[in-house]
Amino acid sequence: MRTRLEFLASAILLLAIGLTWWLQLRQPHPIAITPTLTGKVEYCLTCHSNLAEISPSHPVKTFGCVICHGGERLALDATLAHSTLRGGNNPSDLSVVQQSCGGNSCHSGSSATASDHIQRVMTSIQATYAGAIANVRYAFGAQTSLTPIYGTMAVTDTSPSSKTGITHLDQYNPAAETNPALKTFAKNCLTCHLNAQPVQGGSFNHFTGCAACHSPASGTASSVHTLTTAIPYTQCNICHNRGNYDLRTMTFVPRTDNPQSRQESYYQPIAQFTKCEYTLDCVDCHTRTEVMGDGNIHANEKDIQNIQCKTCHGTPTQLPLTKTLTDPNDLAFRLAQLNPVIDLKLGDTILVTQKGDPLWNIRVLPDGNYELVGKVTREHFIFRPVMGSGCKQDPSRQDSQSCHQCHSVER
Repeated sequence: MRTRLEFLASAILLLAIGLTWWLQLRQPHPIAITPTLTGKVEYCLTCHSNLAEISPSHPVKTFGCVICHGGERLALDATLAHSTLRGGNNPSDLSVVQQSCGGNSCHSGSSATASDHIQRVMTSIQATYAGAIANVRYAFGAQTSLTPIYGTMAVTDTSPSSKTGITHLDQYNPAAETNPALKTFAKNCLTCHLNAQPVQGGSFNHFTGCAACHSPASGTASSVHTLTTAIPYTQCNICHNRGNYDLRTMTFVPRTDNPQSRQESYYQPIAQFTKCEYTLDCVDCHTRTEVMGDGNIHANEKDIQNIQCKTCHGTPTQLPLTKTLTDPNDLAFRLAQLNPVIDLKLGDTILVTQKGDPLWNIRVLPDGNYELVGKVTREHFIFRPVMGSGCKQDPSRQDSQSCHQCHSVER
């Protein structure tokens, strides 16, 4: 009897040892990393070692994962490790972006060093939707002027002086509206800003916050772990070219024309455009301050836009504005480094906008022509200024609409 009990005890012990060994084999082998920015060990790569670097400017050996994503850095259990993530799988959501991406050394520095990205985005038209809200409320008599008083979130311009005179927006509260049309507007038309959850559907999928633009194909299976400044026009189209809003019914009408060419897919079939407009990508022309804001609260999108045909081509009587790079710390070099499609050097002359924003991917050639390098395609385009071309356009009418009268492409 004793022998049988001893045998049974031994068998149970061996079974326990075997079970422990099997469970240990199933546990992931810890992979530690100590990011140089934090100096604290984290084990995120134990499960996520197959993820590619999110971008050249955010190397994992420097940033790690936790500084941006949050999470429990020492946990090996997935549920525990993910229990304190910021923004779910998107730490750039505007509700958490300051904790994830802020700091003087990152994206909430000073305007003097052009590192005030978060402050500019939070007050931008793309985030506040202030222009649309003001225009619709004004149209239905809910406010007496087109000056915005509401945004999708409450924001304050903290700069020493506002260039627009609009220093604060209260958060828009659709429940307080009494007009049925405004309630319909709030229900159907408040999904087109950076902190709104998008309409469900493959062509509408995108992340919120910074990743809405900087994670191409965001919200789909093809966007795993990517941040880029080489943003293709197809990413812009997710928000800006899906269809139109019917202001009579306050409903969204999706595109149904099934575009077959780049020209057709780039723009909706409602106007004429020039060849360069649909050959290039949006980011080749539109500047960082146009897209991300300039730190001021604006009343509408038109107020923030400053790119016209003459920005690059000049006029019959004036060449486009330029700047010769003499300072190695010039912002143009930093922007070119973040998206290395062009090898800028001291002494190069580049184009600038009327507001002084560097068009760092366009430089003046020795023969007086200009070279543009596509920020997405890396294609090289050579073009010449209007001055000296024989253009007969009235020098006082040099807006893009006037240029389109002669240079638009038939569709």
